[in-house]
Amino acid sequence: MAAAVLFVPALAQADTTTVSASTTASSAAAAKKVGTKPLHSGDRGARVKALQTLLSQAGFKTSTDGQFGATTVKVVRKFQRAANLKPSGVADAPTLAALKTATDGSAAKNTAGGFDVRSTGTGSWHLGDRIPLRKGMSGHDVKILQDYLERAGFDTSVDGEFGTGTVKSVKQFETDQQVAVDGVIDAADIDVLRSLVDGEAGTAPATPTEPAQLAPGDKATVGADGLAIAPANAPDPVKQIIAAGNAIAKKPYHYGGGHGQWDDSGYDCSGSVSYALHAAGLLDQALPSGDFTSWGEAGPGQWVTIYANGGHMYMVVAGLRFDTSGRAQDGTRWHAPSRPSSGYTVRHPTGL
Repeated sequence: MAAAVLFVPALAQADTTTVSASTTASSAAAAKKVGTKPLHSGDRGARVKALQTLLSQAGFKTSTDGQFGATTVKVVRKFQRAANLKPSGVADAPTLAALKTATDGSAAKNTAGGFDVRSTGTGSWHLGDRIPLRKGMSGHDVKILQDYLERAGFDTSVDGEFGTGTVKSVKQFETDQQVAVDGVIDAADIDVLRSLVDGEAGTAPATPTEPAQLAPGDKATVGADGLAIAPANAPDPVKQIIAAGNAIAKKPYHYGGGHGQWDDSGYDCSGSVSYALHAAGLLDQALPSGDFTSWGEAGPGQWVTIYANGGHMYMVVAGLRFDTSGRAQDGTRWHAPSRPSSGYTVRHPTGL
């Protein structure tokens, strides 16, 4: 949940099982124009623009300027990762074929949902073999999706059936990550979900990710009212962070909330963390989540640890997670259970 300066997604749309005629026609035209010949970094022209159009329709935010530059290479890799292809950044024949199938509207014509980009003809699909995934589908890929959602902190049944419960969990994930909330898992959603659970492909954390262990008496707890109880031994800034977190713990989630003014009717993820840090004198102005990836000191802190990426952030204070993700379930931003930290940059306030 980044600040209002970032892309504002479409919110809370109803489930859809149809693809508009104009979108399908646009995809067909782009698919025809892009052809089958590989496209590489440095290429330019109408075929590159068609490639970028298909990537956009697969759910990735990208320009359609006809320039195959560094940004397009990055987005191609994201799609390849989502589709279980080698993330080379080169739009080769398998990549183009998978991209065309993922955007040709086949899912709308098939009562089972998405199409298999590998044409396996079996139910043993891996996540990314069929794009998109939507309500009514079933199979091993749906089961993997549900497992990823569980591991990312979004409760759902892991039964291989994309039912109403999975739709609800997918929408919670989409809201959490500030993407279009439609209950449908497109290629961009798969890439983000993999990043949250597995981290970026081919990378390893350079620093520890878990906060230092605290003595039992130094751990905060969540009371029956959903508010945090600060440990007596905590430093004053930690107590101030907890007090400020309590002040907004039950306020609604508002995209961009807390970034225009400190006292707001609701707060997004970075607005919530910014508010609490500001109350402790640690922050002068609210920052978007992406800016927290370079804020403070690297690695986990003893009392306060911040987890941030370009789409979401949360922090752990005296052993409690302060996170807008989960507020819809239990009515508060304070949570005792942890969540997977893969895909997040880990920072902490200096001295804490």
